[in-house]
Amino acid sequence: MALTPFATKPTLVGELVTLRPIRAEDADTIDALIRTDPEISILTGSVRSSTEPPMGVGIPVGVGIEELRGIYGRWAQAEDRLVLAVIDNSSGRMVGEVVLLDWDEANRSCGFRALIGKQGRGRGLGTEATRLIVEHGLGAMGLHRISLEVYDINPRARHVYEKVGFIHEGTGRQALLLDGEWVDVHCMAILGPEA
Repeated sequence: MALTPFATKPTLVGELVTLRPIRAEDADTIDALIRTDPEISILTGSVRSSTEPPMGVGIPVGVGIEELRGIYGRWAQAEDRLVLAVIDNSSGRMVGEVVLLDWDEANRSCGFRALIGKQGRGRGLGTEATRLIVEHGLGAMGLHRISLEVYDINPRARHVYEKVGFIHEGTGRQALLLDGEWVDVHCMAILGPEA
């Protein structure tokens, strides 16, 4: 089997953050970030009610910590995604993760998602982490397009994506039912020539 652009797991160093390859034991930190910050589950559309227990993005309901470690261990080796831990350079602590996933080999494109815990917000860490992984994807990995979806209830993330260069391509009207109210989702993407 030929190696994919996702087979290499780089460490990317910025002024504010270092992105390093995810490890199985990072599941403990991600689990703690999600459980102590219900806003993550709400803003990512992982729950249908703000009163539901927090859940992780892309993590099946009812997954225990051992199984979550297994998932992260597999993601660390996966050739169809790149999952990097976001490390705050000022404290050395992991504050989240950034992910390139849903690889479309024929079109050299993939999706993007980010999770930044509350201790990593408001200081530019998410912006720099997003910029670093996008530059790596469009540069070293040779991707042509990186796309994402962001809910209307998350203007902070949309602002970050716009700062990095993502362009709004359309709106999925009433895509999420949260607390009995419909929420739109915004589709955004960045192309290699735009970065």
